[in-house]
Amino acid sequence: MIVLGLTGSIGMGKSTVAQMFRDEGVAVFDADACVHRLQGPGGTLVAAIEAAFPGTTGPEGVNRAALGRAVLGDDSAMRRLEAIVHPAVQAERTAFLAAHAESALVVVDVPLLFETGGDKTVDKVLVVSAEPAVQEARVLKRPGMTREKFAAILTRQLPDKEKRARADHVIATDIPLAETREKVRALIACMTGSEGR
Repeated sequence: MIVLGLTGSIGMGKSTVAQMFRDEGVAVFDADACVHRLQGPGGTLVAAIEAAFPGTTGPEGVNRAALGRAVLGDDSAMRRLEAIVHPAVQAERTAFLAAHAESALVVVDVPLLFETGGDKTVDKVLVVSAEPAVQEARVLKRPGMTREKFAAILTRQLPDKEKRARADHVIATDIPLAETREKVRALIACMTGSEGR
């Protein structure tokens, strides 16, 4: 089995590319979706997060806006949060890999793959990338996003240029969707040895 780490900075089109892999029948572990589930209503991390950051949870689970205010720009608070979240996500990922052990290729979609050292736990790394103006326009369309918040998020992420330099594969997402999809299909064929089958 080849474990392909999928990453890219905010607004680069990672979710779109992850869905393209799913559309081609490749199993995808989505770290963000896992976090949302663990922090959602009845999620296993809600109590620990409330204990560490009082007032950031409620009946719907973690209030992401309140938690964001509690940790964004505060490195020690962010480290406390990561110490709660990362081991739980790692356990879910281990279970995912075990469940798909017979697959030729699986994708592990992790936004902060390089930043957390996750690139050392995958066989290959795919970075999705777009021009900065395209990235900014996409991100600023998100509900509740501001230029200040966008800038704060970017400071926690390795610059796109560095990610691309460290990647085994790079796929552009600021081109027509059909072209991006063709690049995804070609990469799957290359990695699974299914060209010309």
